[in-house]
Amino acid sequence: MSIKPIEYRDGILRMIDQRLLPTEETWLEYTDYREVAEAIRSMVVRGAPAIGVAAAFGAAFGARDIEAENFEAFYPEFEKVCALLAATRPTAVNLFWALDRMKHFARANAAYPPADLKTGLLFEAMAIADEDDRLNRTMGRHGQALIPEQARVLTHCNAGALATGGYGTALGVIRAAVAAGKKVAVYADETRPFLQGSRLTAWELQKDKIPVTLICDNMAGYLMSKGEIDCVIVGADRIAANGDVANKIGTYTVAVLAKEHGLPFYVAAPLSTIDLSIPDGSHIPIEERDRREVTHSGERQLAPEGIEVRNPAFDVTPARLVTAIITEKGVVQGDYQSGLQALFGKGR
Repeated sequence: MSIKPIEYRDGILRMIDQRLLPTEETWLEYTDYREVAEAIRSMVVRGAPAIGVAAAFGAAFGARDIEAENFEAFYPEFEKVCALLAATRPTAVNLFWALDRMKHFARANAAYPPADLKTGLLFEAMAIADEDDRLNRTMGRHGQALIPEQARVLTHCNAGALATGGYGTALGVIRAAVAAGKKVAVYADETRPFLQGSRLTAWELQKDKIPVTLICDNMAGYLMSKGEIDCVIVGADRIAANGDVANKIGTYTVAVLAKEHGLPFYVAAPLSTIDLSIPDGSHIPIEERDRREVTHSGERQLAPEGIEVRNPAFDVTPARLVTAIITEKGVVQGDYQSGLQALFGKGR
């Protein structure tokens, strides 16, 4: 994939404005952590791993602007920076993982002068971005072994290069399968109401010349019943310790349909998306977004004025509906409680 949604160069963080795709490829530039926070909140950048990368650079920018002569003065201000960034999106755990990693780096290097610490935090953000791309490629190699030599794969939302630092999670598995010589064709759910499937997934796959067919969200069951889908692959925004998966709204519906039709339902996500502190999906906070995302398409109104609206951005798929969870350390099937825990004991 030639497009990386996040680039850092010469003190400037550049991010492609995903709200304008596929019709406009506009890059925005950021040097202030408050601007990065707003970019995350307003979905200039979206997708759990990409949010984590953006937040890490935001934390580094905030650290750069702190005036302090010692660690005792520096760290409380740095915590405030991280708290502002953490308040942007509640569901994607990669956001909190990246900020926790930045705070841990600061504490581990408390003996250094603040000027050196600021430089180190910027390099830590760069390391998070570089690791994301590498781990996604490793994840893709693990996951592609699950894909048949000829496969029609359904995806939901966008879990591709645009949702990560590059390459992708669910789409990374598809890219790896294609690179291995397999004949893969993709059905992309449009993914209402923000249309990440039609605007982003379809755009990415077209650029990579991977066959893709766009369908409305309510067409998946019909295609499954006609034998036109072989498996489902999605990403995740948070995975609980028992294997319950929070992902874009509508994922649960697709998982139920896959179960009914005897189709494998795969989840691809890095270890940074797994939250062992949460026992099951009922503890995952679900973000409710602006009603206007449902009632309007751009400036065009689609619903009656004043209508009541619900707009949960995510749902939770129970572990019993998940065939396998694909990570950079391997594939977990069956007993997710012990299987996911075991992954954290393996070296990278």
